[in-house]
Amino acid sequence: MTTSHETTPRPPHQVLDGTDIARVVTRIAHEIVERAKGAEDVVLLGIHTRGVHLARRLQGRLAQITGREIPLGTLDITMYRDDLRLKPARALEHTEIPPGGIDGKLVILVDDVLFSGRTIRAALDALSDIGRPRAVQLAVLVDRGHRELPIRADYVGKNLPTSLREAVQVRLSDSDGVDAVLVGDRDYAARSSQALAPKPSEHLPE
Repeated sequence: MTTSHETTPRPPHQVLDGTDIARVVTRIAHEIVERAKGAEDVVLLGIHTRGVHLARRLQGRLAQITGREIPLGTLDITMYRDDLRLKPARALEHTEIPPGGIDGKLVILVDDVLFSGRTIRAALDALSDIGRPRAVQLAVLVDRGHRELPIRADYVGKNLPTSLREAVQVRLSDSDGVDAVLVGDRDYAARSSQALAPKPSEHLPE
């Protein structure tokens, strides 16, 4: 006999709020300065979409710490994804490289959630078409595990163990009106009238 808790999807619960996210961004900024010995040749590249918002916040924190503006760019990896034919068509975003370029620089890719690693693999492919950095590092707000490729983050805001039946939702005030990270069963919104707010960033099993 199946019990109710086995059939009823678990609603999302918040694991990070706005204060937590601000603290995480500040900590990662300090870690970058320490590891990069002042971040003199660092270039931040935010992966669309929420990675761009996080990269801008990191840039602001780094400016406060170092007293100078760290170059910031954006990276669209849509055409480099290995599941492009399996998912609905999506509009291309804008890739913007800072005026000084990335050749010989320490490029730090910034994204919201690290999951299978396929997004980062696509980002590395996109990066190779743009220039040749001296090194590439990765900063993420959340690492939820379940890697399919040998990729790891150099800077992690929060390690968040999850099951494959769960969805991690990142909301940022820049695009969603509020800062929060939530975890819940991935089919909760479809099976419950208490659906989540529209268009949060969802990381489901790939």
